[in-house]
Amino acid sequence: MNGLKVLVADDDPNVREIIRLYFTQQQIQMIEAKDGEEAVEKALSGTPDLVILDVMMPKMDGYEACREILKHTDLPIIMLTAKGEEFDRVLGLELGADDYVTKPFSPRELVARIKAIFRRIQRGAAAQEEGKTGDLVFEGLTISLDRREVIIGGEKVPFRPKEFDLLAHMAKTPGQVFTREQLLEQVWGYDYFGDIRTVDVHVKKVRKKLSAYPGEVIHTVWGIGYKFEVVHD
Repeated sequence: MNGLKVLVADDDPNVREIIRLYFTQQQIQMIEAKDGEEAVEKALSGTPDLVILDVMMPKMDGYEACREILKHTDLPIIMLTAKGEEFDRVLGLELGADDYVTKPFSPRELVARIKAIFRRIQRGAAAQEEGKTGDLVFEGLTISLDRREVIIGGEKVPFRPKEFDLLAHMAKTPGQVFTREQLLEQVWGYDYFGDIRTVDVHVKKVRKKLSAYPGEVIHTVWGIGYKFEVVHD
């Protein structure tokens, strides 16, 4: 974790100070922001490795800040929220956040979540190198593992990194049924962190990206999980 730079956006100076003190012990460099607008500015103009966003902030809330940051970067994001409702947790994941931590939290837990995210990133990079085997070609749909591109009817469709990873992983074994737990482990590489709803949220995003395809690709297997299978209308 040496040399890691983390942007922490929270309007409560006490929260920022507690995190800063623990980060110092862990040799993590902290960049501070006191509102959502400042968080977006520092995320885009600075060089953080990860962003932590409090949901309830002045000028721009954490959700809007998350949306703006991910328009221009692929930075990992952790949401901080004092709310415990499922809607609030799922909304952050739907916007593209990697994880969330509910207040009150321990700084040790926050650092553990950060470490888990970077372990996933490292494993994912290694898997990408090992898994480069050309194109997965289906009628009207090409998934290029080398270029990390999805092409429908000759048109490239933009996919975020984790959306592509999920689609490619399932497409390598058409017809195989994956449980949500298997997908969390195999695509995200979660240890025990993470919400199983992450899978559902990303499947929803992938299906939306594939809406131009004249048929179904990702199928729900009720009571179990999901499978990739090209079925034309």
